[in-house]
Amino acid sequence: MIHRGYNAAVMRILISGAAGFIGSHLTDVLLAQGHDVLGIDNFSTGEHGNIAHLTSNPKFRLIQHDMVQHLDVDGPLDRIYHLASPASPVAYKNMRVATLKVNAAGTWNLLELAGHKHARFLIASTSEIYGDPLKAIQREDDWGNVNPIGLRSMYEESKRFAEACAMAYHRERGADTRIVRIFNTYGPRMHPDDGRVVTNFVFAALSNHNLPVVGDGTQSRTFCYVSDAVHGLVSAMEADFHEPI
Repeated sequence: MIHRGYNAAVMRILISGAAGFIGSHLTDVLLAQGHDVLGIDNFSTGEHGNIAHLTSNPKFRLIQHDMVQHLDVDGPLDRIYHLASPASPVAYKNMRVATLKVNAAGTWNLLELAGHKHARFLIASTSEIYGDPLKAIQREDDWGNVNPIGLRSMYEESKRFAEACAMAYHRERGADTRIVRIFNTYGPRMHPDDGRVVTNFVFAALSNHNLPVVGDGTQSRTFCYVSDAVHGLVSAMEADFHEPI
């Protein structure tokens, strides 16, 4: 079967965190392109409702599994998207050890699986790896101002480790890896209480409350709508570029 999309061939694709906010939208897009999708989620932060509409889709299969544990997959795999991780401050501060484990052991497990299956691998990293920027405008070549024992270190350091894993496997073992640093994504299926500015503003407005402004209000953010983020992830996966995007 040939479909219109990023690749002419139908692929078998694994997505960890497939029931999450971005992962469920990515699953929708790849299925719409005609691919077979194997979704992995332990539902620590993912929602069954995000993928309920896919239960009758013959090209989608869901496995409830914690990526910290070894995973065996029958048959071939062409692509692996690793999105499994608590991603909002509320979530990863409530699951500190689990966050460290999924971004460390989970990344390691999926890189090993990618090598065994000769699959291309993408790690969903984060703007948090830069730490607390010293300048208001972050440069792409900024290596960051990080605190390995800070209150967000469980997320920041584990994502930095995940990037290091991807590059080590690429440089030493020839793994076909991709790294994407995601910034401030918003859209449908976000948790209403995830502590992020867009959901805080929306739900304050819906509740007829004042919009909560932290600090003096001069901060800036770059926001990305979820469909654009997914387009970027798929484009990065299909591009020949191994450095962080």
